Amino acid sequence: MPAHPSHELPLITRSQAVRELMSLMDRCALGITLVVDEDRRLEATITDGDVRRAILLGIELDQPVSDLLSTRKGNGHPITASLGTPPEELCRLMAESRIRQIPLLDAEERVVDIALDSDYLAAVALPLDGFIMAGGFGKRLMPLTENCPKPMLPVNGKPILEHLVEKLRATGIQHVSISTHYLAESIVEHFQDGKDFGVHIEYVDEERPMGTAGALARASVGELPLLVINGDILTSIDFRAMLEFHREHQADMTVAVQQHETKIPYGVIHMEGIDAVSIEEKPLVRHFINAGIYLIQPSVCRMVPADRAFDMPELITSLIDTQKRVICFPIREHWVDVGQMEQYERASTDAQWAWSKTGDELRH
Repeated sequence: MPAHPSHELPLITRSQAVRELMSLMDRCALGITLVVDEDRRLEATITDGDVRRAILLGIELDQPVSDLLSTRKGNGHPITASLGTPPEELCRLMAESRIRQIPLLDAEERVVDIALDSDYLAAVALPLDGFIMAGGFGKRLMPLTENCPKPMLPVNGKPILEHLVEKLRATGIQHVSISTHYLAESIVEHFQDGKDFGVHIEYVDEERPMGTAGALARASVGELPLLVINGDILTSIDFRAMLEFHREHQADMTVAVQQHETKIPYGVIHMEGIDAVSIEEKPLVRHFINAGIYLIQPSVCRMVPADRAFDMPELITSLIDTQKRVICFPIREHWVDVGQMEQYERASTDAQWAWSKTGDELRH
């Protein structure tokens, strides 16, 4: 088994801002950040999942890392190993502890390197199937969609749907289903069986519009979770991190959410009964909105009726009503819903919606 390569160390202190931590985590791309003291001794680790949970709890980017640590689940000391530990032992520790990274310490307990499971394990397919909803009419983008289905509109020289298929393939997804209805032949002619795009593609043809979730009743599901994504989305979301989050919380459905801010252009009166107790001038209201990306267990597809149109909000409500677990996964990465003319024009003139040189991810 080969020795692990050296990595740029994602080291941060408790007093630094959450904004700096996120930037460091994105730059190092190891899925973890190491919190150290002034002598470089390890105090805690912060994972991608820790950051996303803190976002859901309302952490502000200018708050110190110590505030984020207080929101984490569990406060045990992180698992570490000594520099020079044999690769076989590192792999055993990661497998037993169900972790993907182990900080490596010197004789003085200072962080000097980090071992990753990917240093030793060959790249494997992501244990997910993909399902892209591409049957809509795209009425809000008329006349552009008069002779072209919305997912086939070009962005940076290739159809939106091709960006999605390439993103799924680069993540490690090998099987993709595409639901079609409006101008379906143009989608099928472009992608065929998917061989030229590095995936196997099959089509679910909606003879009549089946809503935003109805096609799932005809999905070919096995034992793998299903990654469902709307066909008009451009995103650099980390699907591997989303799957890890989904598994960690034993969810039946994970809904990707995007933070949306609305500035109210008036003073808002806060009341108790008929009495005014305060006034807030032009407040900024934040909500998490549905981002059109979902991870679902195969059993969820059986809850979708096959004889009528069925929308995703209905499916989410049905799951909640039957005590199934629906969780939210906040998107920290770039995300654009190309559903209206303004968003499409912005995306189609942004030359940075392109594959990186490694072909591993979308960058924006």
